[in-house]
Amino acid sequence: MPSLSRILLPVDFSERAAGAARCARVLAQHFSSEIVLLHVLAPLEYQSGGAEMAGIPLGDVYRSQAEQAATDLEQFRRKELAAFNARCVVREGEPASRIVEFAHAENVDLILMPTHGYGPFRRFILGSSTAKVLHDAECPVWTGVHMAEAPAQASPSPRHILCALDLGPQSEHAFAWADWLSRQFGARLTAMHATAAIPDTGDRSEETWRANLRWSGQKELERLRESVGSGAELLLEAGDPAKSICAAATRIGADLLVIGRGSAAGGFGRLRTNAYAIIRQSPCPVVSV
Repeated sequence: MPSLSRILLPVDFSERAAGAARCARVLAQHFSSEIVLLHVLAPLEYQSGGAEMAGIPLGDVYRSQAEQAATDLEQFRRKELAAFNARCVVREGEPASRIVEFAHAENVDLILMPTHGYGPFRRFILGSSTAKVLHDAECPVWTGVHMAEAPAQASPSPRHILCALDLGPQSEHAFAWADWLSRQFGARLTAMHATAAIPDTGDRSEETWRANLRWSGQKELERLRESVGSGAELLLEAGDPAKSICAAATRIGADLLVIGRGSAAGGFGRLRTNAYAIIRQSPCPVVSV
């Protein structure tokens, strides 16, 4: 049974981190979660040249930075999460590695972090730390390019969840997680698969192949729905996976998108290879399961 009893919130003190904290409040309030605020200091060797020139021992540099980070993190907690069960942790090292290591060691149920997206161009850039966490973390990762835009008050809970499936080995797990979350919030759930776009050349054999591909995808969606025991609506479309999925999320008014992560791309789809594009282009937050 899924759980959200412990949420990890990496903090870099940006507006995006503040927006992520506002998203975390919604989940923590609903699930009575513990929120762990984690700030990762840059490795000391990145700064050793300046420290040596100034004649300052590296140990003193680290202690000073760690103390300041701890102070800043506590202030962040008081401002954004004062009414919640939250604790602060400071670590030193490469950010993505420390985030993943901490998540595994602490049995975190969810990592909630923004991308580096903002503005009409930068929203299509996925930060390197977020990309590494998505690649290496074992727990679900909740992210999105719009977190800085989260309202000052706690955002409303999800009302319509879109679960995009590549129909590979990870799909049932992602579907089950999305179904569980939709039940927790009483949200509407739509499960979707995007088949490959095949140009219509008028060739009857290609038309038959296209029909069989659609039939196979529909049957697999129905099988997964039955296996999960879900009442989700089903949606099957043809086209580029990232564009089709994000367009569907916009069209149906989804306020959360759930995708599978870690499954090998199979004959039914290529969601794994399109996961980063989906996250960059999604009109709403994305949970990669």
